[in-house]
Amino acid sequence: MSFRGSKDSIPSSTTTSIQKTTTVIESTVATSAAKSKMNLSPAQQNLLDRFKTNPDTGLTSDEVTARREESGCFNIVKPPIDCPPALCVILPCIKHLPSMKAFKAIQPDDAEVLRSGEWIQYDVTSLVPGDIIRLEEGDIVPADCVVLTLSSDHVQELLVDVRAITAEEKPRSAKRVMRQDPTVTSEQQLQQQQLVEFVQPTQLYWGGTVVQGGCIAVVTAIGPQCFVATLIAQGKFPPPPDVLNKISQDIVHGEYEDNPGIALVQAQPPMVRETV
Repeated sequence: MSFRGSKDSIPSSTTTSIQKTTTVIESTVATSAAKSKMNLSPAQQNLLDRFKTNPDTGLTSDEVTARREESGCFNIVKPPIDCPPALCVILPCIKHLPSMKAFKAIQPDDAEVLRSGEWIQYDVTSLVPGDIIRLEEGDIVPADCVVLTLSSDHVQELLVDVRAITAEEKPRSAKRVMRQDPTVTSEQQLQQQQLVEFVQPTQLYWGGTVVQGGCIAVVTAIGPQCFVATLIAQGKFPPPPDVLNKISQDIVHGEYEDNPGIALVQAQPPMVRETV
C-alpha cells in the first residue's frame, strides 16, 4: 500500500513524552489499552493507555464516532493560503507560491487503519487520535503518530524523511533495541532474565515520507493539532532550519500545553528522534 499523494521526533535534546492528551481523549469513554501481543516499551504502553486504544484490534466504529463528535474536527490540515476555490481559479498564481507547492508535495490521501481488528483503507480525513495505522515504504504519514513496532520481522529499520516538516536533513529512524524487561522488579529475576526486544518509539509527523521499511504506529494528533498545522498558523512553513529549537524553547515556557501536536512528548520517559 502506498499513498497517492506526492511526495516524522524532535532532536534528542528537544524530545519529550506525552504530557497532555486532548480533551476528546480524556472525556471519551473507551476501553483502556489491554496488554498487547507486541513487545512495547513503558513509554509506548503509557501512550496507548492515555489514548485508551488497543494496538492489536484498534478502535471500534462507536469509539471513532464518539471521539470525532467530541473533537469537532476531521484530520484536515489547511494549506498556507486557504483561499476559496473560486478565488484560486481567478488567481491561479496562488498555487504556485513556494509554500503552497511545498504543502501540496506532502499531502497524504489515504491511510491503512486498524478498526475492530481489521486493516482497512480509509480516506486520511477519517483518522482520530488513538487510531492504529500501518505505514509502508512510499507512504506519506497521514497524521502525527508514534511508532509502536516495525511492520514485519524482516524489517530491521524504519526511515522517514521529515525535511519538509522539521527541516531535519537526515531521515528519522526507528530500530529494534534490546533492553531489560521493565515488568521484572526482583533482584533474582533481574539476574536471570533475558533481554527483551523493543522498537524505538520514534515520533513521526503528518506529511513525512517513509523511505525505507514499514511500521505500526498510534495516531497522537490530527488536523489542526498536527505539528505542521501549527507551523502553518505561525507562518513558519516551509520550516526554517532552527524551527525545532525555537518551538522547544516555547514548550519550556508553556506556550503549547493545550496542543498535543506540539506539547505531545513532554513528560518522562521521552519519545525519541533517531536519525541515521
